[in-house]
Amino acid sequence: MMKTVNETMQKDLDRRVIKDRRNQPTPGLSRYTFLGRRKGFQRKEDQEEGGYIDRYSSKLFFFIVLILGLNILDALFTMIILDLKGWEANPIVRSVIETYGDKFWIWKFALVSFCLVLLCLHSRFKGVKWIFAAISAIYLLVVFYQFFLLLFL
Repeated sequence: MMKTVNETMQKDLDRRVIKDRRNQPTPGLSRYTFLGRRKGFQRKEDQEEGGYIDRYSSKLFFFIVLILGLNILDALFTMIILDLKGWEANPIVRSVIETYGDKFWIWKFALVSFCLVLLCLHSRFKGVKWIFAAISAIYLLVVFYQFFLLLFL
């Protein structure tokens, strides 16, 4: 008996040695984290679902640097205000200042940096862009408030 062309092709497909790489998503930390090529998603379903990418945009880099810079300014202005007999309104930061003294900025910088790394890794998921914008806006308000406090103290 003669085999049909479809049966022959199906048999060849079943003997593939290489598994389809698209069955599993790219893990958060892998060899592609620093040297990969994925900048975004091509399919509409993947864009809506979100996921991990290998290369990040310059806009994301801007927001990360902005938040880190505002974090440093916040810590600096807080130390200046405390030296001018002001007080810290945030009870968590106040307890850290009481525990670590002038070195609280190390704790603050490390905590914010760690959170930014996590947000950066998850930047293609829904809502993360709004989180970056909200954090930037809150930090801008806090730093401007502290700046005006320093002007009138």
